Amino acid sequence: METKRYLDQRREYERDSLLEETAGLEPFVLFARWFKEALEAGVPHANAMTLATVSPDGKPSARIVLFKDFGEDGFTFFTDYRSTKSEELRSNPHGSLVFLWSSLERQVRIEGKTERTSPEDSDTYFQSRPRGAQLAACTSHQSQVVANRELLELRMKELDQRYQEQPIPRPPHWGGYRLIPEMIEFWQGRPNRLNDRLRYQLSDQGGWTRQRLSP
Repeated sequence: METKRYLDQRREYERDSLLEETAGLEPFVLFARWFKEALEAGVPHANAMTLATVSPDGKPSARIVLFKDFGEDGFTFFTDYRSTKSEELRSNPHGSLVFLWSSLERQVRIEGKTERTSPEDSDTYFQSRPRGAQLAACTSHQSQVVANRELLELRMKELDQRYQEQPIPRPPHWGGYRLIPEMIEFWQGRPNRLNDRLRYQLSDQGGWTRQRLSP
């Protein structure tokens, strides 16, 4: 009975196709188009992406983060520089991103190397955040064990009172990363699981090569 329940989740992919003549040769142009269509389709948290990193002893880990900007220079997200993901990126700056827009039957995989954003960029984004989010970034030591929630709430209340009616400075332990793509793969679900996959690979000369992959 349990097996049948999971099998019942299967459905055909039939919304769209991904063909070379419409995909183009520039992956960032295609990503921008797909992201715009995800927003227009009302995909919840369309900017949510899985970030995968690797620990110094080779163990992978993954979590959902939100990207805040993208362009030919990469995909930017913000976090605590003391977090597990940051520790892993310090030892191995390579990472992987995955976007899943299931209602559009689309997925995008991105692989590349990360670098920190400039302090100025981190300051600009931090000041654009809601005050509560700024206080939370100052309160939390991300990924560390905490005795209980009350301690976090008390610390946040103390910070709120300290910075009452004045700007909250960005803590030095908080800022951005940019993942600079070396590979971007676009996946479009198709009937009978004969899905479309186009991979864009960055060449040594700096241009992109496009290949169709078997599903």
